[in-house]
Amino acid sequence: MKCCGLLTDLRHPVPLKSVEVEVEVKDHVAMVISTLTYENKEDKPLEAVFVFPMPGDAAVCHFSATIGQKQIVAEVKEKQKAREEYDDALSSGQQAFLLEESDQSPDIFSMSVGSLRPEESASIRLEYVTELALQADDGLRFCLPAVLNPRYEPRDSTESGGPPASRVQVASVPSSLVPYSLSFSARVSSPRPVSKVESNCSLDPLQYLNAEKTQATVKLAAGHKFDRDVELLIYYKDAHQPTALVEAGQTSGTPGSLMGDPALMLSLYPEFPKDAMSSVASCGEFVFLLDRSGSMDCATNNLGKQKKETRISSARDTLLLLVKSLPMGCYFNIYSFGSSYEHIFPKSVEYSQKTIETALKTVEGMKANMGGTEILAPLKHIYKQPCIPSQPRQLFVFTDGEVGNTKELLNLVKKNSTSHRCFSFGIGEGASTALINGLAKEGGGHAQFITGADRMQPKAMQSLRFALQPAVVDISVKWDLPKKVSVNVLSPPITTLFQGQRSLIYAQLTGECPDAAKGCVTVKYSLAGRPSENKLHFSLRPTEDTGLTVHRLAARSLIRSLEMEEEVKDEAVKQKVVEISVQSGVSSTYTAFIAINKADGEAIQGPLVRRNVPAPMMMMACCPPPPRMAKCRSAPIQRMAGGGMFKSSAKIPNKLFAKKKMNMKGDCFMDAAAECDEEEVCEDVLPKEEPRNPLLQLVRLQQACGCWKLDNTLATVLGKTSQEMENSKPALVDKDVWATILALMWLHGFKKGAKNEWELLAMKAVQWVRAQKVQCGTECVEAGSALMGCSVKKEDLGL
Repeated sequence: MKCCGLLTDLRHPVPLKSVEVEVEVKDHVAMVISTLTYENKEDKPLEAVFVFPMPGDAAVCHFSATIGQKQIVAEVKEKQKAREEYDDALSSGQQAFLLEESDQSPDIFSMSVGSLRPEESASIRLEYVTELALQADDGLRFCLPAVLNPRYEPRDSTESGGPPASRVQVASVPSSLVPYSLSFSARVSSPRPVSKVESNCSLDPLQYLNAEKTQATVKLAAGHKFDRDVELLIYYKDAHQPTALVEAGQTSGTPGSLMGDPALMLSLYPEFPKDAMSSVASCGEFVFLLDRSGSMDCATNNLGKQKKETRISSARDTLLLLVKSLPMGCYFNIYSFGSSYEHIFPKSVEYSQKTIETALKTVEGMKANMGGTEILAPLKHIYKQPCIPSQPRQLFVFTDGEVGNTKELLNLVKKNSTSHRCFSFGIGEGASTALINGLAKEGGGHAQFITGADRMQPKAMQSLRFALQPAVVDISVKWDLPKKVSVNVLSPPITTLFQGQRSLIYAQLTGECPDAAKGCVTVKYSLAGRPSENKLHFSLRPTEDTGLTVHRLAARSLIRSLEMEEEVKDEAVKQKVVEISVQSGVSSTYTAFIAINKADGEAIQGPLVRRNVPAPMMMMACCPPPPRMAKCRSAPIQRMAGGGMFKSSAKIPNKLFAKKKMNMKGDCFMDAAAECDEEEVCEDVLPKEEPRNPLLQLVRLQQACGCWKLDNTLATVLGKTSQEMENSKPALVDKDVWATILALMWLHGFKKGAKNEWELLAMKAVQWVRAQKVQCGTECVEAGSALMGCSVKKEDLGL
């Protein structure tokens, strides 16, 4: 048989032919429908296995297969039972389809399509719902994960000691060689007008569907290369407002059950008093944890070849900005990790010129040369350090998120959530959404993703602003509902509130409720020692045509909470998760979707061969392939269909999850016509370091107290000579005050577009100038304007 297109290293065709994705966005919730088309071009019955990424917070709620004119809809069952039914069906010559979530990370799924006859096609439909994350600029972020990088699992991880059945094995291929196509379209609707939709991928023009512009569609342009996740940023015309959505229960559901009762989704956007938010904390223990594994040497994006900054170099620059923006009086330390970990100081030290010089000199020498991604050990070490009295601990974690022991990490963060807040940053394509979002959620902080053309520095500085906000404490939620209506809150208690950020509450409403009834929820909290509250009044009338979206998101929230409980190994907790999952039709760690074609027909005969469908990964794009990669393979697994005597000794579904090795062994896919020029790859993926930009040079020169020194180095950065700066200085002004005012004027005059990066360190500089009690501030600013050639007023500087 002559094969065309991309082949495995054994010259077998890849059975997945196309992926079609349709997204329906309603305000801040998305329903995603993915259709995967498989075709068996071989002369033997085929089993196709595809391990692929999903959003970590998605509620997978439908899985079905269509063969010819027949549709087989999957049921949710306990995972081991589903696996056994799948194996038994294939062994008896029936067709079966299995979808299951990884035991280690909820953002990895595997799909098994069993017993496709020669020349037979199958269309697989997968549906899930997810919330869209709110960004700093009020955009809503939707991400379709398209890149699945191998996940590193530590050798001594307590979760890796189980059988191979539970470990993730990823068949991967360079993103440029993905053998299947992707089509993507989105329909956006909201009560508010859609102002724009942006993406890191090429889009066809936005099409409005009505005159009010409250509905619009957008499509991915043809030719997507699978070199990045597909990201949409959706912007509405008006600011986000608190909302409440009541959804009627399932008509076939039992009253009093999760699916039978109405479900409520509250979206809260707390507004804090301005005077309380104007103050910035002058204390705290800031601990930075930086990933230095080999994958951090990848380029931060794949948008052209003109300039590719590496992840590690961007992280170094970000640490410089963060450290320089910290307030006097705080404590800090910097950890880095790979296969092992290091810390700059034995314990957190007080912020001073001496300590930040020591720290930044060490940071400047950091490289992505520490091997794997073993983040558990440094986290344990950090948590073992005693907290400093009156210095709230704030943890910042920077990683590309390619780890396999996600749940073990999140459990550790949750156990220590009362002693710190955790701010997480996912760097690059394919970063684990389950890890990055989970760290922030369990640690009461905020998550950020840096992909495409994003710069790390603005996002890190936004998180630092959150960390410096006065802590919101004593959060409570009070319900005011009609007498015959009771509420059962399904989501975890709110432990963190940030200005401008959304908090979600899911609840089940039980009892008799008149259509005209109203409800009220009050969120009470204490901010900067002052009691505050926000109220939301809402109608209890159910919204029509929601497709049980709220119920499924509520079920997902409850399932994730139970899975994260310390007693999750307890059989009773596991049984409760299975019960909720089966009742709601939403996937979980302990369940799987199983569909069997039980139609009368001839049993499929002959040996069944397995084909692993490759997922696109970016590691191939940042590291030259190891020698002889084309010979790195696993033998095909054969199984006799039609009830034959020969059967694999290990169940096929149980082999989907295997520990990732750093040499990326497993099924490797190579294009028979493509040859890799190693020198060309190295030149493209190991870019020369760009000279540090003037802004970062200026930041590096700032002293811990906030001032700048009048010297040759500062003059060079500002584009002047030392003589020019000396001659322009007003006679009665101190040299350091003059240097600091000039630095501030340069920032306001020439780097206004990057204000969100330097604003905090500029505030520190202004505080220092004010403390010097300068008498001729106006004269300084006028002289500075003349020297710098920019028009900046004294009030612009905050002086």
